Amino acid sequence: MQIKLAFYAKNFARLQKADLLEEHKLLQFPAIIGGTVPVVNLPGIPAGKLKLSGDVLANIFLGNIKKWNDPAIVKLNDGVALPDKDIIVIYRSDGSGTTFGWTNYLSKISAEWKAKVGEGKSVKWPTGQGGKGNEGVAAYISQLKYSISYVEYAYVKQNNLAWASLQNKDGHFVQPTKESFASAAANAKWNESAGMGVVLTNEPGADSWPVTAASFILLHKVADKPESTKGVLDFFDWAFTKGQNAAGELDYVPLPADVVKQIKTQWQSEIKDTNGKLVR
Repeated sequence: MQIKLAFYAKNFARLQKADLLEEHKLLQFPAIIGGTVPVVNLPGIPAGKLKLSGDVLANIFLGNIKKWNDPAIVKLNDGVALPDKDIIVIYRSDGSGTTFGWTNYLSKISAEWKAKVGEGKSVKWPTGQGGKGNEGVAAYISQLKYSISYVEYAYVKQNNLAWASLQNKDGHFVQPTKESFASAAANAKWNESAGMGVVLTNEPGADSWPVTAASFILLHKVADKPESTKGVLDFFDWAFTKGQNAAGELDYVPLPADVVKQIKTQWQSEIKDTNGKLVR
C-alpha cells in the first residue's frame, strides 16, 4: 500500500513555507518534540556540571575561545576546576536537521556567528573536525578528551555522554530533560507560522531548553487514495492520544494538548478526497 506521506524527523531545513505548502496543496503539522545537547569530554567534571551560555558556545565554535580555562568560561563556572587545555571542536560533517537547529540557535544568539557562518543543514565551519551522523560525533566525543560537540538527546543517553547545562532566553541555566523540551514547546507561538512550522530555538520560559526541535509530517490535502490517508490520520490520532509513553521511551516529548487539538481541527476541515468529501 502506498501512502502519500513524507516524514522529516528533525529536519528543520525542510519545513515548508506558506507558498510551497499552497503550491503543492500540502498540510504540515508537528508530530513530536526533542532536543539537541552540547556534549563534552572533560575528565573530572561530571555531566551537567559545566555551564555554558549561547554567546560562549558561539565563540567556541567560531574558534574565538580556544582554551577550557578561558575567562569567559571560568566566569560562568565558579568553583569548577577547568583545565588549561585546548578545546577540540567536533561538528557534523554531513548535512542534517540537527546541524540546522544548532546553527539556527547560534545565529539567534550571536551576530558574529550569523554574519560569518549563518544557519543551514550544512555550513562552512570556522574550526574543528567533522564526524558523520550523531553516532559519529558521539564516538569522537567519547574518545577525544577536551572535546565539545552537539548531538540529539537520545544519543547523549545511549552513549553515556557528559553534557553541559545551557543558559536560556530568560537567563536561567537549565538541564536537557523532557520537561525542559516540553517547556519550550509549550511557550512556542504555533499559530504564527505557516503549517505550524515553528523552529523551537531560544524560546522563552524559565525552564525552556534553548535548542529544542520538532519533527514534522506532510500530507496531501487532496487524497487520491482516501482510505490510505484515513489510515495515516488514524495512526497519528492514536499516537497523539495513546502513544505518549512510547515517545518518552525513545527520549522524545509528546506535543502539548492544545497543539494536538489544532492539528485535529485541520484534519477535519482541510483533507478531502478528489470529490471534495472530507476524509475524516
